[in-house]
Amino acid sequence: MKFWKTTLAVVVGIFIASILSVVLSLMFFGALGSEKTPTMPSECVLDLDMSKISLCEQTSEMPAFVSMIRDSDLPKEVSIYDAVCAIEKAAADPAIKYIYLRPDGVSAGMAGLEEFRIALSKAREAGKPIIAYTENPSNGSYYLPSVADKVYMTSCRGGMSSLLGLGTRLTFLKDLLDAVGVKVQLIRHGKYKSAGETFIRNTISEENRLQYKELLGSIWGTWCDQMASSRGMSAEKLNSIIDNLELNFPADYLEKGLVDSLVTLDGLQAKLASLYGVESIKDVKSVSLSKYAKIKVVPNYRAKDKIAILYAEGEIVDGKGQNGQLGGDSFSKVVADVRRDSTVKAVVFRVNSPGGSVIASEKIKNEIDLLKAEKPVIASYGDYAASGGYWISNGCTRIFSDASTLTGSIGVFSMIPDISGVYGKVHVGTASISTNKHSDMYSLMRPLDKDELAYMQASVEDIYEAFTALVAEGRGLTRDYVDEIAQGRVWSGTDGVRIGIVDQVGTLTDALEYAATVANGENGSDLSGWQIVSYPETPSAMEEIMSMFGREDKDELYGTVFEPVVKAFKAVKLDNCGKVFARMTEIPEIR
Repeated sequence: MKFWKTTLAVVVGIFIASILSVVLSLMFFGALGSEKTPTMPSECVLDLDMSKISLCEQTSEMPAFVSMIRDSDLPKEVSIYDAVCAIEKAAADPAIKYIYLRPDGVSAGMAGLEEFRIALSKAREAGKPIIAYTENPSNGSYYLPSVADKVYMTSCRGGMSSLLGLGTRLTFLKDLLDAVGVKVQLIRHGKYKSAGETFIRNTISEENRLQYKELLGSIWGTWCDQMASSRGMSAEKLNSIIDNLELNFPADYLEKGLVDSLVTLDGLQAKLASLYGVESIKDVKSVSLSKYAKIKVVPNYRAKDKIAILYAEGEIVDGKGQNGQLGGDSFSKVVADVRRDSTVKAVVFRVNSPGGSVIASEKIKNEIDLLKAEKPVIASYGDYAASGGYWISNGCTRIFSDASTLTGSIGVFSMIPDISGVYGKVHVGTASISTNKHSDMYSLMRPLDKDELAYMQASVEDIYEAFTALVAEGRGLTRDYVDEIAQGRVWSGTDGVRIGIVDQVGTLTDALEYAATVANGENGSDLSGWQIVSYPETPSAMEEIMSMFGREDKDELYGTVFEPVVKAFKAVKLDNCGKVFARMTEIPEIR
C-alpha cells in the first residue's frame, strides 16, 4: 500500500510540475513580447536626464523579459527621431509644465546632439520653458543646456570643467610595428586619404593635419556660434574665454555669463518646485524622455500612405553583416522590399556609416538606384556619411546633412602587411611553395614586388575613377571638379554644402518633411497625415536575446592610455588584406 501511495505522489508531483512548467513558459514568452504601456500624470515635468538615455539612430523594441535581465543602470536607447518628436509633442502639450534638462553624462554622436538641440530650441521658441542644470560642463553637456531659458550650475567645488573646444586624437604605430617586425604596404588614391597612415607613419602628414584642422574648425564654428548666440555674446568672446582658460570654477561660469545662477541641491529643488507651483520637490511629478516618447510618439496607423526611413548604419561589409554592421547582401534585400511596397510613397535614406567594402557598397548603390527610379529617395546624414557611406547615397534626389556630419572622403585604399619579420624575431622559420610566380602574393610573409604593387595600384585607380564618376553624375558636377575636392578628403556637413556634395544643412525631420512634399500622397507635406515606418525591421524578441549572447565584451584596455592602439589593431583584419576599401579607418573621436 505504501508503494502505491509513493507512486501516486510521484505521478501527481510530475503532473503538477508539468502544469507549472507550461504556465511559467507562457508567462515567460508573454513577457518577451509585451510590456506594460506607461502612463503619465495629468500635469508633470519632462525630465531629460541625459545620463539615463542614449540617443541612437534606430532602436529595437526591448522585450519585457530582456529589460528584466538587462542592467538597469544602462541608459535606455531612444532614437534621434523619437527624441525629436517627443520634444515637439512636449512643446505643444499643456500637461508638460516645463522641460528639465540635465545634460551631464550625455551619450550621443555629434549629429544627434545637434538635432536634439535644434528640437529644444524650437520648443523654447514655441513658449515651453526649459530649465537646465549642470555640474560638469563639457563641450556636449554645455552645448545642449546653452539653449535653455535658465541654466543653473552647482555651487559646489570639485566638478570637472572641460568646455575647451573640440579636439581629436590620432595614433601612429610605425615605430611599434617596426619593433615587432611588421611592415605595412599602403596602396591608395588621394593625398587626403589618411586611411592606413596609422600603420605607415610615426607622425601625422601635413595633408591629414590640414583636413582635420579645418574639419574641426567648421564643426566648432557652428557649435560656438549657437552657444554664444544663446547666451547673448559673440563667438569671438566665447572663444577668447575658452582659449584663456577662464572657466575653471563655478563662479567663473557665472561671472562670464554662461550660467544664470549657482545653486545648491536644495536651492535647485526649491526653484523647480516653485516653477511647478508647489511648495516641495516631493510634489513635483515628472516623466522621463523614454517613457514620454512611448506614450506620445506612435505611428499613424490610419494613414494609408507611408514614408519609410531606411537606416544604413555601421561599417559596410560583404554578406549579411552582424552586430551593427551594414551587410551588402542583407541590406540590398531590405531596399528591394521597400521598393516593392506600393504603400511607401517616398523614402528617407538615413546614412550613418564610415564606409567599408567596395563591392558591398556597389550592391547597395545599385538597389538604391532602382528604388529611386520608382519613388523619391531623400538622403539624411547622421554622424558619418563618408567614403562608402557617401558612395551609396550621393545620387539621391536631395541630400540633407547635419552641420556636424563627417562626409565626403571620396577615395579608396588597400593595405597589405608583411609579418615575416615577426617570425624572424621569435626564431620561427617559414617556407613558401607556389605553382605560379605570384601565388603567395597575399601570404603576408613577404613584401609585394614592383609588379604586384602596380597590379594593386591599378585596381585602386580603377575604383577611384568609378567613385568620382558616379559622384559627378549623381551631383551634376564635372569629373575634374570632383577629383579636386575628393582625394579622400573628409568634410563637415557645412562645408559639404559649400563644395556641392550636399544640398543643404538639415535634420532628419527636415528630410522627412521634404520627402512628404515631393511624394505623391494625399496628405501633402504635413507629416501627421503620413505613417512613418522604419527599415530594417527591428529584431524579434528571440533575435534580441540571441544577439545579447553573441556580443563581444569590451576589451579591458578600453578607457586606458592603450585604447587607441587596441582600436587601431582591431581595425586590421588579416582576411581583408588585398581588398580595396572605400572607408575611413580612423574614425576620429571628437572630444
